[in-house]
Amino acid sequence: MAKKAGPSTTISSREFNQDTGRAKKAAQVGPVFITDRGRPAHVLLSIEEYKRLTGGRGSIVDLLAYPGVAEIDFDPPRSHIVGKPADFS
Repeated sequence: MAKKAGPSTTISSREFNQDTGRAKKAAQVGPVFITDRGRPAHVLLSIEEYKRLTGGRGSIVDLLAYPGVAEIDFDPPRSHIVGKPADFS
């Protein structure tokens, strides 16, 4: 049975697999903790909550996956990093 504590909900993996719709509805109110063998394993969030937590920024992988990115000209200058030998004296 799902446990509700304040705005968060905790459900087992089995419950999640049997009724994802209920979990998605609960995620609109607060985070849904999904457990494996009684231990928290995953958290389901609404996209709005996820964006709020991440500041609305996507990862570089997300940004590179946008349509049309391949057509953008990007030619950054080559970096010239010169290393120095370590001084162990």
